[in-house]
Amino acid sequence: MAGRTLREEQAGATRELLLTAAERLFAERGVHAVSNRQVGEAAGQGNNTAVGYHFGTKTDLVRAIVRRHAGPIEEIRARLVDGMTDPGDLRGWVDCLVRPVPEHLAALGGPTWYARFCAQVLADPALHRIMVEEAMASPSLRTIIEGLDRCLPGLPPEVRAERDQMVRHLIVQVAAERERALAEHAPTPRATWDDAATGLADAVVGMWRAPVTAPAATGEPRLT
Repeated sequence: MAGRTLREEQAGATRELLLTAAERLFAERGVHAVSNRQVGEAAGQGNNTAVGYHFGTKTDLVRAIVRRHAGPIEEIRARLVDGMTDPGDLRGWVDCLVRPVPEHLAALGGPTWYARFCAQVLADPALHRIMVEEAMASPSLRTIIEGLDRCLPGLPPEVRAERDQMVRHLIVQVAAERERALAEHAPTPRATWDDAATGLADAVVGMWRAPVTAPAATGEPRLT
């Protein structure tokens, strides 16, 4: 029994080393530029099949990295949702959407790679669906989306879809750029992750509240 427990602990420790190494390498170089062998070497594993043994395919490894962070992020998101008192407060729902990842990264301390990892994964059509599937498994995120729907009834469906894409891109890229600057000891526009989240939330609210200009060919009036 004790021997099996020791082996399990060793396997768990190896998995963590592999996840950390893969997250860093994928963030810095891109997922497809990094081989399983390179991940194993960076994790201090002499066995070239370590990644395959512990995770399976590279896609499985990417999903494991996402899930490694999903739990803490979901806890933050659920806490923010529970704190909502006004279902019609657009800024409140935006805070619930924007703040979990920056707060999680701040709690991790430095250096971190997860924001840049997410940017790499979301830019890859073959891996993008992993992030979407894992995100939509979040009960609190579904609640946030419902709250935003209630606050944005006047947006035409195609404009809402377009701005949803813009918001997702902005959330990911702002975090990735700040994380990269911190890793390079470069100046950042905001002093803390919390301040960065505040600025990001301001921008997202402004984006969703921006006027909608109808295509010129339709002759339709501009919506405000």
